Amino acid sequence: MIPSVNNTGSRTFGLLKYLYDTGKYEDHTDPHLVASFDGMAPDPGRHPNATLEDLQQLLDQPVMALPKHARPAKHVWHTSVRATADDRILSDEEWSEIARRIVAATGIDPGGGQPGCRWAAVRHADDHIHIVATLVCEDGSRPDDFRSGKRAQAECRLIEKELGLHQVAAGDGTAAQRPTSAERHKAERQGRERTAREELRETVRRAVTGATNEEEFFDRLATAGLLIRKRPAPSGDLLGYKVALPDDLNKDGEPVFYPGARLAPDLSLPRIRERWSADTAASRQEEAIRTAPGSPAAARRGTASAVWQAMLVFEHGEDAVAAAHIAATGEVLDALAKTSAAHTRRELREAATAFERASRSHVRAARGRDRALRQAARDLVQGGPALGRGEDGAATAMAIDMLFFLITAAAHWHARKGHAQQAEAATRAAEHLRAAYQAAAAQPLGMLYQRGRRLSPPMLQRQTALLREALPELAEQILAEPCWYALAATFAEAEAVGHDPAALLSGVAARRELGTADSVSDVLVWRMRRAANLHADASRLPETSTVGNPSAMRGRSARPSAPGRQRSGEDASRQSR
Repeated sequence: MIPSVNNTGSRTFGLLKYLYDTGKYEDHTDPHLVASFDGMAPDPGRHPNATLEDLQQLLDQPVMALPKHARPAKHVWHTSVRATADDRILSDEEWSEIARRIVAATGIDPGGGQPGCRWAAVRHADDHIHIVATLVCEDGSRPDDFRSGKRAQAECRLIEKELGLHQVAAGDGTAAQRPTSAERHKAERQGRERTAREELRETVRRAVTGATNEEEFFDRLATAGLLIRKRPAPSGDLLGYKVALPDDLNKDGEPVFYPGARLAPDLSLPRIRERWSADTAASRQEEAIRTAPGSPAAARRGTASAVWQAMLVFEHGEDAVAAAHIAATGEVLDALAKTSAAHTRRELREAATAFERASRSHVRAARGRDRALRQAARDLVQGGPALGRGEDGAATAMAIDMLFFLITAAAHWHARKGHAQQAEAATRAAEHLRAAYQAAAAQPLGMLYQRGRRLSPPMLQRQTALLREALPELAEQILAEPCWYALAATFAEAEAVGHDPAALLSGVAARRELGTADSVSDVLVWRMRRAANLHADASRLPETSTVGNPSAMRGRSARPSAPGRQRSGEDASRQSR
């Protein structure tokens, strides 16, 4: 159950008109009161003689009773209280009790003989209510509504337990600010899927990804079409910035600007600078001598390698270093989503959006040790858009698989630290990555599967014996998986370029856990291809019988730079069978 408190309104009638309007808003059905301060407020949704003006005048009466100079400029307090998607539909009686508990907990109408404000709770959908109150008590005093948002959250946690509803993870104050109800209503009126605040947050986050200085950051914002206002100090030094969408205007026709810190805590200019300040002179020199941007496939192989090494941090690193790697992982996700092909882009964007909440906690990130991941994000952006096929597509599958395991490790780290919201967000991101991986891996794993099926029976027997010798405890499970044939083809290819498949297999299996994999053979395919420097895309192998004849390929040059290791491909293998 999620309350969203806003107390910045000045027009009671305007808010009531929105809540009772069924013409403009498809989700507004049967608007009616479920509770009010005295239980007798006129309900325009149920009584034909009651009007919105009647309800507005009743709620505003204590405000209007004050001398004009003593009235608060913004006297309307408003909160929505929304059930989660997997909660049952609550009755009007249950919503009525919830409304009374919320206004009591927030100090709007505390009860117990204390003066309270006038309020009404409107239900116009199955899953939520709106509570409207005016911020003057019956005796003319102001209510004690300090930190009413946090108090509403705490009360909702109790209500969830008592009513057997989904228990929302408690926050820690590091989440990005949610859009206000006014922003949501404005987006609905304009036909936007998201509010301006949400669009700006995503655009700024992507502009930060892989950027190395302020000039590059602001150039990216301008290229994305945002309006920018910089805030200089008297000395001329830059203190901060604001951004706006060109078509998001206020009532005076002026753009609505949002400071970076209001989009997300880590998007303020000082926090963004922390990412750059940790760059060493050596890293800047290395960047200066880089040649032209590499290919999308090369960037993805580099990403797989950087993510693979980052896994060690969660096993042996300090908390501050782990926090930095988690934040940098968010940049990698943003960059991958921005540059990947259409069939994976949506799920990758969803993963990046979900993981944004996991990228911040009260553990302050120690910047600098995360440079490899940040460089990987930069390389992805500079490498440009990837194709959904060939080496680009297969290397994308590698990178996604590596990120799945890293983000799963991040979820476990947050859970150990008691960061409930962050752990939940990382878990959601991992599920989106799982879906993206299945789309990306279908073609390359299908190709490997077909090659494995064409191996000669003696070769397959030898590969089976190799597997049982190297991984006796997992062998039978792997042999029963559809992706076993892809793994057998990888054994043959690795041996053909001079590797010992048994030693290679034992090494990659021992270095990371396999318990979160949907398909162990999937994981081992990508780990082996990375460790042996094999092409991600098996179609680059010659269409001859040499895959089943290692001696015929002895002496051929090894594959180029390293790919990664991969997870769940059982579904992809089945599709290609």
